[in-house]
Amino acid sequence: MTDVINVNIVAGASYAGRAAAARRRPARRGSSRIYIGAILPLSLLALWSLASYLQWVPAIFLPSPIATAKAFYAMVTRQQLHVDFLRSISIVSQAFMYGSIAAVVLGIAAGLSNNVERFFSPTFDSIRHIPGVAWLPLIVLWLGLGAPAQILVIGKSVFFPVFLNTLQGIRNVEKSHVELANVLTLNRVQLVRRVILPSAVPSIMVSLRYAAGVAWALVVTAEGLSGQEGLGYLIFRAQSLLITDQLIVCMVIIGLVGFAIDRLMFLLQRYVLRWKQGYEG
Repeated sequence: MTDVINVNIVAGASYAGRAAAARRRPARRGSSRIYIGAILPLSLLALWSLASYLQWVPAIFLPSPIATAKAFYAMVTRQQLHVDFLRSISIVSQAFMYGSIAAVVLGIAAGLSNNVERFFSPTFDSIRHIPGVAWLPLIVLWLGLGAPAQILVIGKSVFFPVFLNTLQGIRNVEKSHVELANVLTLNRVQLVRRVILPSAVPSIMVSLRYAAGVAWALVVTAEGLSGQEGLGYLIFRAQSLLITDQLIVCMVIIGLVGFAIDRLMFLLQRYVLRWKQGYEG
């Protein structure tokens, strides 16, 4: 009897140990992923430092990381970098909001009705092949230099990927799910709310994440060609005046903010799709 009790105690301790190890495993996996993700940026930083130290490229074309850090401090303390940064954030936020809302609404309407799709498709399929930069000169003539023209150009680039993914997300709903809804005698509103929209949400979320990155990347072009302030304007001004340290500062800021936007959209996507389990790699 004592042996049986001892065996049960050892088995229980072993199970508890495995459970504790299982709880610690995700944290270890997360920390290891952070380390892996930091290898390439740190390697590029080391290569940049080595290239500037050995003067592989003249300093006027490739300033050192220290010189770039000093330029960043000067831009923050004496040139009001935060004003240009906030201005770019405001432009992108408005363009993303207007473009994505319009795209989701029209995409749902086109997905639910063939007639709506036929009405929009010829026009949209023609307009979406004209790049936003090509529209910019004409839009500037209509709206002038400034925020409205930039918001319209960026919003157009946000609109089409979200619209197409919303439309296809609805059209790709499993036929068996629709047939099951019909068996359950769901009406049209219930079918859309309980079957079609939940099935289309993964496609919509992926397109929103992609469109957010596109919007932030396009702000450089929009502000550089039709603005007098913002990070894009600062990049084009630094390029024309050959102030490469300030140019790199703006590029680094744009890259880091773009990364932050993508992470936020990823977290939002994971929260909205928390019911959907998939392969995590």
